[in-house]
Amino acid sequence: MTNAEIAEELFISHSTVKTHVARLMTKLQARNRVEIVIWAYETGRVG
Repeated sequence: MTNAEIAEELFISHSTVKTHVARLMTKLQARNRVEIVIWAYETGRVG
């Protein structure tokens, strides 16, 4: 999903989504969103 789609789905602002994604990337030491998805699958966060 795009940041705009996530914002609409969760009823939050676009900038809030960007902030959360950026913080998640920092915490996971991910270079991009693809690495976040890989982490989510490997840890069973999504199925």
